[in-house]
Parts: sequence; structure tokens; C-alpha cells
Amino acid sequence: MIEVGKINKLTVTKVVDFGVFLDAQDLGNILLIKGLCPKNIEVGDSIDVFLYYDTEDELVATTKTPLAQVGDFAVLKIVGISNVGAFADIGLEKDLLIPFSEQRVHLEEDRIYLFYLYLDKASGRLCGTMKFNRILDKEPADYQVGEEVQLIVAEKSDMGIKMIINNTHWGLLFKTEILGNLFIGKRLKGYIRRIREDGKIDLSLQKVGKEKEEDLSSRILSALSRCNGFIPLSDKSAPEAIFKEFRTSKATYKRTIGHLYKQNKIRIDKAGIYLIKED
Repeated sequence: MIEVGKINKLTVTKVVDFGVFLDAQDLGNILLIKGLCPKNIEVGDSIDVFLYYDTEDELVATTKTPLAQVGDFAVLKIVGISNVGAFADIGLEKDLLIPFSEQRVHLEEDRIYLFYLYLDKASGRLCGTMKFNRILDKEPADYQVGEEVQLIVAEKSDMGIKMIINNTHWGLLFKTEILGNLFIGKRLKGYIRRIREDGKIDLSLQKVGKEKEEDLSSRILSALSRCNGFIPLSDKSAPEAIFKEFRTSKATYKRTIGHLYKQNKIRIDKAGIYLIKED
């Protein structure tokens, strides 16, 4: 099915001096101007193009890759404000409209914000929205505790940071679980920490439970092997140094090296930790 606001593979039906016409099925033949055509393109060739309505509200094709497509969440820069809304740069000749009705905060030029891209039902025009509640949590969450998921940092709250899980659900990363610099729009992997009785989802940026420490133990031992048996990170080291090396909290690191010490796999010193080689 041909979809406006997305990249489609279309077939060339006619070559003319000013470009080629592409078969968009029910949408008719669409012009791809000469300046955007690949060299030596011929009738019958297939080409990937993005379809959208231009400033004249004509359906056009481009071989330029937009910064986002319909159904995507994307961080975009505001490049203009008008009486109908704000406009964001999406990497095409025509900017993305964010209607006033789809804004949750006052948008300012030259600043970046997170948007969800959709097609306006009335005009077919590609638009952006900040009202994510209409999009997320439409289906019951079917996650398992400890499951790895893809996250997008969406907004900060008094309790922590609200994140978008797999483009489909809301999740919360509590302040105590925050690691590193998490800016709006950042994409990273995380884990399901808990699913509450009301269906709300708590997140972690580290593997949860026993798996978390087993994973960290393995990474610490591998690092020691690579570094000739010594890492200058002890249980007294700064949290920032520990996070930079192992992407984990100081509390988890201390607990994990404590277990490795009890297993007689490492020696802990003020200067760092040493690998104990087996006889």
C-alpha cells in the first residue's frame, strides 16, 4: 500500500525532460523532478521516494530522506512561527507544521522539541504533535520484568523522567535510577523494572535483579583481563568515574565487587581492584 508521509518504492512509468513519473497506484502518477532523479533512470526502474504535499498542496515525491516519517517520534528544530502554528525543520523543502492545538508548551524558534508525526485526516498534510497521550498506551502492556526495551526520553517529572517504551507505552524512570545525561529525545535501551497493579510501568537503565549483577560481574572481569589485571576503580571511587567505565551506579558497582571479592576473584585496594589469577 502506498503511504503519504513515508518512504515508498515506486516504479517509473514515464521519462520526460523535466523528470520522471512514478506509479503511486490509487494516488495516480506522481512527478519526481529531474534534479532529484538518479542518473540513467529508465521506465520500469523502481526507486525509493518520500511522498508528501508541497507548499501548493500538490502530492510530490522526493529522493531526499526526511528526518522522520509518519509514526515516528523525532527531535526537531523550530524554524518559524505563524498564525496557524509552529514549523519545524524536517529536512525537506516544506517544513513540518505543529498546529497550536497540538502543542503542550509554548514553542520558540531555534529550540528543539520532541514530536510525533501524523497525517492530518482532513488535508492529508504531514503534521507534528506533542500530545503523546493520544498515541501511547492504546494497547495493554505485555512486558515481562527484566525485558529489554527501547526507550526515548520524553519529559521530566517530579518523580523522575517519563520515557516512551518501544514507541507504544509510557514508562517512568525514577530519580534513583537515573544514570548519565538524559536529554529530551535521547534514545537508549532499558529494562522493565516493575509493572504496577494500575498498569503503570517502572523502568531501569540496567538489567534488573540477579541478572544485573551477573552481567556487571562479567564485564568487570573482562575489563580486568584486558587491563593486565588492574582497574583504578575501588569502592571509594567517584560515581562519575564508575559510570563512565561501566554505565552503572556506584551502589551496584560496590555490591558487585563485594561479591567478586567474596568469591576470591578480585582483591580490593584503595587504588582500585586487582584480578586474582587462578593457579
